[in-house]
Amino acid sequence: MNHLNQIAAKLDEYKLDAMLITSEPGEFYAIGFHGEGMVIVTKGESRYFTDSRYIEAAGKQVTGAAITMTDRNKNFMTLAQQAVEELGIGKLGFEDGYMTVASYNQYSKLPCELVPAQSLVNNLRAAKDDEEIALMKKAQEITDQAFDAILKFIQPGMTEREIAARLQYEMLCRGADKMSFDPIVVSGPNGSLPHGIPGDKKVQKGEFLTMDFGCKYGGYCSDMTRTIALGEPTEEMRKVYDTVLKAQLAGIAAAKAGVPGKEIHNAAAKVIEDAGYGAYFGHGFGHSVGIEIHESPNANSRDETPMPVGAAVSAEPGIYLPGKFGVRIEDVLIYTAEGNVNLTKSPKELIIL
Repeated sequence: MNHLNQIAAKLDEYKLDAMLITSEPGEFYAIGFHGEGMVIVTKGESRYFTDSRYIEAAGKQVTGAAITMTDRNKNFMTLAQQAVEELGIGKLGFEDGYMTVASYNQYSKLPCELVPAQSLVNNLRAAKDDEEIALMKKAQEITDQAFDAILKFIQPGMTEREIAARLQYEMLCRGADKMSFDPIVVSGPNGSLPHGIPGDKKVQKGEFLTMDFGCKYGGYCSDMTRTIALGEPTEEMRKVYDTVLKAQLAGIAAAKAGVPGKEIHNAAAKVIEDAGYGAYFGHGFGHSVGIEIHESPNANSRDETPMPVGAAVSAEPGIYLPGKFGVRIEDVLIYTAEGNVNLTKSPKELIIL
């Protein structure tokens, strides 16, 4: 799988002769290969440069691009300059969202004009194609299975760290390449930390346990969160959980291609606000997911970008009461012209262990 043709087809729109791709996620999107290299895409041809560590694997996996290995006499800059001269590149787009100042200063020595063009790749990546969606669906299946397995594993007295380790084990055993991110496993008062780090705190009866986790499969991410109760929850805990679930369902109902992310966020945020918990929901309703765990566009209070068909966006409202507990429920949706398809199959009704 690669997206060289899609990138090449956008060059005229951005008034570019070529696109330079040097980031790890950009490289994978362009050629479907995880290495450390450089891709140059023109309308006529594409070139990929990498070193001896990846050249054999690249030769087996990369299609649609001429592959050249760097060496002591032909480093990346030498090969890039050669490509610029041979292909007649006058305007070269680059990933300004990833390139460091030091790298920019180096590439600016090329005999062409460097043009910031992160949006070219970002806009393509925002709309997932069928192959990408199939990989994300498989990643989510693994994640759902891991959730089912962890429910059978959790016992009072275990530490957050133990549960986080087991979640990773369950996903890897089921075919995950690696984690999408370090799992968040927080219980009781720690649950009010949206991005809390699992520690040595032991989970106890009468507490909420929030688990935010996901894996990569075929280079694409899954992402889900479930909050469960250990033992009978209090009335306040039930109220907060029900509010978060209603907010998530309201946001999901509003999620559709063509709708700005801000409107989707506001549909969920209104439910939480009306319930009196508006001050305890500080993040966005969702973010795009794909090769990276955080992509764009986003369903937050600021993003006015209309969602494209094929957008893969999380749906994750939460309420976080400092010193008490927190609740977050998260699925990943694929946006369609008619609405959305939910990749996450795990139950959302409050689970009590």
